[in-house]
Amino acid sequence: MADRSSSVRRSLFLHAPIRRKPRAMLERMLELVDDDTPPDGPDGPVAVLERRLAELLGKETALFFPSGTMAQQVALRVHADRRGRRAFAAHSQSHLDMWEKQGYNAVHGLWFHRTGDPNELMTADDLAAIDEPLAAAVWELPQRDLGGLLPEWDDLRDQVAVVRASGAAAHLDGARLWEAQTYYRRPLDEIAALFDSVYVSLYKSLQGVRGAVLAADTATVRAARVWRQRLGGGIDDAWPLALAALVGLDTLVPRMPAYREHAIAIAAAVNADGAARAYPDPPQTPLFHVHLPASKRAVERAGADILAEHGVQLWGRVRSGPDPSRCGFEISVGENAMEFAPDEVVSLVRDLLARAARYEK
Repeated sequence: MADRSSSVRRSLFLHAPIRRKPRAMLERMLELVDDDTPPDGPDGPVAVLERRLAELLGKETALFFPSGTMAQQVALRVHADRRGRRAFAAHSQSHLDMWEKQGYNAVHGLWFHRTGDPNELMTADDLAAIDEPLAAAVWELPQRDLGGLLPEWDDLRDQVAVVRASGAAAHLDGARLWEAQTYYRRPLDEIAALFDSVYVSLYKSLQGVRGAVLAADTATVRAARVWRQRLGGGIDDAWPLALAALVGLDTLVPRMPAYREHAIAIAAAVNADGAARAYPDPPQTPLFHVHLPASKRAVERAGADILAEHGVQLWGRVRSGPDPSRCGFEISVGENAMEFAPDEVVSLVRDLLARAARYEK
C-alpha cells in the first residue's frame, strides 16, 4: 500500500508530515547547536530546557521525560505514595484513561474516579461529591475531547480549592497549556501556580520530536526522578528531543495568540455557512471541533478522495458520536492551518459533505 503521507501537500492537521520531515526539523535544531558544550552536561539542551520550563511555570525545578504518559503516571504515583491514597479524579475523557491502557493501574496500582458529565467540563460540585479520599485530581487544560473547552478562571480556582481542602494534590495535564494561556491571558506561572505539579508536552503544540517535562517542587521532582529511572526513562542522549522542543518554545509559543484568532475566524465562517457546525463558538483556544451531518464511514472515504485528488489533508482522524449519522473532526490551528483562509475551509467542508452524501447512498 502506498504511503498516504507522501501525497499530503497542504493540511489542516497540526501534525501532518509536511513540516515534520527529518531534514527540515534537523536544520532548525542545528541553529541551536553549540559544539563547545557537552550535549548532556549542565548547559546542554536537556538541562537548558528543564531550567527554562521551570522558570516559565514558576516551579522550583523540572524534569525531562521521554513521554507524557510516563511523566503523568509518575506524578500521580508520587502524590499517591506521599498521601497513602490510591485514587485520583479526572474528567471521564482524560487522556490517562482513554489512551494509555490504564497504565496508572497496571503499573502503579492506582484507580481512576471518573468525574462529572462526559460531555461537559467537570465542576467544583462534581469534585465535592467524590466520596473517597483522593491522592490527586487532574485537570486537562484545554479539554481536547470537548473541543478545547476551558473552565472559567474563577471556576478553576474553586475546583482546585475543593481538592486541596480534601488533602489531595492538584495536577495539571498541560500538554496544550500554551493554547490555554491564549484564553486566560495570564502569565504561565500564574496558571501553573494553582497546581502542585505540571506536565507539558514537547511534541503537541511545540511540534517537537517526542518527550515531556514535569515541573514541581524539588521534593516531588526528586521522587519522580527515581521513578523515571525505574521505568526506563532516564535515557542518555536525549538532547535531540530537547533541541526540537527549544525550537518550538522560541518560534511557536509566541504565535499562539495568532493561531487562536485564526481558529476563531475559521469557526465563524463555518458556522455562518451552516453546512457544518464548529464548536465551541467561538473557540476558546486554537483548537475546536467541526461537527458534520454525515456518517464517519462516508466522511472518511470523502476525505481520502480529497487527499488523493488535491493533496489536502483535513484531519488526523474522524471522531464518531452517539448518532451514527453524524461525526466530526478536530482542527488545531498551527502553521499548517494558517495557510487556509476561512472561506477555503468552508469550501472544503462543503466539498467533503457533497462527496460523503454520495457514499451514503
